Amino acid sequence: MPYNVAFDIAHKPRGKIDENMTELRDFLNTNDFVCYNYLETPVTQNSLQPYDILVFVCPDFAKISSMEITEIMSWVKEDGGGLLLLSHAGGDKGRNSNLSELSQNFGIIFENDQVLDESYNLGMENMPVITSFVPPHPITTGISSICYRSGCSLTIMGSAISIASSNDTSDPVSTPLICTAEPEKGRVCAIGSYEMFRDKVGGGFNFEEHPNLTFSLFNWLVSDYRMELRTSGRIPEVTPPDALSYSQSTGYPNSSNDSGTYERKKIDIDFSMKISKKSELIELLKIFQNQIEMIKNTIDKLIKVTEATDKEIIELSNLASQVTIDYENSSLIDIPINPNVPDKKQTPSLDFLDLASAPEPVLTKLPPKPESIRDKEKENSTDLPQTEGEVKLKPLPKLKTKTKRKDLGAEREVLKSKLNSYRNLINLVEKKLKAGEIDKKSRDKRISQIKSDIQKTQERIDEINKSL
Repeated sequence: MPYNVAFDIAHKPRGKIDENMTELRDFLNTNDFVCYNYLETPVTQNSLQPYDILVFVCPDFAKISSMEITEIMSWVKEDGGGLLLLSHAGGDKGRNSNLSELSQNFGIIFENDQVLDESYNLGMENMPVITSFVPPHPITTGISSICYRSGCSLTIMGSAISIASSNDTSDPVSTPLICTAEPEKGRVCAIGSYEMFRDKVGGGFNFEEHPNLTFSLFNWLVSDYRMELRTSGRIPEVTPPDALSYSQSTGYPNSSNDSGTYERKKIDIDFSMKISKKSELIELLKIFQNQIEMIKNTIDKLIKVTEATDKEIIELSNLASQVTIDYENSSLIDIPINPNVPDKKQTPSLDFLDLASAPEPVLTKLPPKPESIRDKEKENSTDLPQTEGEVKLKPLPKLKTKTKRKDLGAEREVLKSKLNSYRNLINLVEKKLKAGEIDKKSRDKRISQIKSDIQKTQERIDEINKSL
């Protein structure tokens, strides 16, 4: 029985199943999963009904709205949805996203850091090979190692658990990397490295046991309740226009032509929605306003590019008597000249313009100015007298940006929970020493690293307290 997997593309993901995650897509398509590009915005519980799993692959400079977070939470808890959240080195701050605002509702937070390991890696310290999978979990059963490529660490709270941790030699040391939660009827998994699922990169999807990990991960994300719904036929069919067709025999997408474009189904789009609160309406209007503003900015840029290009062509026409144009190779500007018109003085057509990639005009060398003109220019020159030595300009002052009190307060709460995690780590290290799992030298090294992290975290908390 195939299960439907929705890969969000409305929040500018760094990973896309049609671009840099095609191996993951094809693997899932041949193992009882069907992958779809999920275009819905805003995300709603109703629009998620046909899908068994929703995946956010590292949103980049895009944020999930509070209304969408509420809808996703309802889908997970009430409809048994499986939620997979993938991030990157730097976490939310590095990507200017807000996955933690969603994941913290399930007891998981993405940290603003990068997991490094100078001892166990694939040639670079930001590609650590991870071997710690405790406690045993269906996702990591049979897995002995993974490459945690360019990933951040995680912090857990409440009932969430860590099923994979960084090595004793890693920085940060023994910290959660893969975390899971089972809120009510649904399931959630958070991983700080989306790059471990990328195409054709070292430590990517084809690294040793990554396909096995992927198979176990997606199977676990299908909750028991979701299986019941599938068996009873109570789940609606997926009907978005961008559903990827695939071959049951090969697992690779079927294309209708050599260009690789996929056939799209024609459907009627229902714009109706239920809004029960004034705050939800305001949130929705803000989303639409941002989208309109983005379209407006794009149009303004296109107009500026068009105006600039026209101006260049006019200037070049005025210089025609002084410029030699190689029409055969279009050396003045890389545009097609109509071969059917014999007159080589024809004006280039503007139909050629590709505004996104118009090349810079190339001019041949102009003849030197007559002596009389150069003498006149010297007489009219208004250049300031040169001063000895290099004149150093003072740098412009940096603009100070105001941080919202609400954001600072939220950051403080995250840092406080991080302090608790560090203290728990100290207790864990002490237990390992008593159990004889590590020696005193390793214990002292880990405690020293953890205390350093505690000091930095506390200093940041103090700064926030002063600002508030």
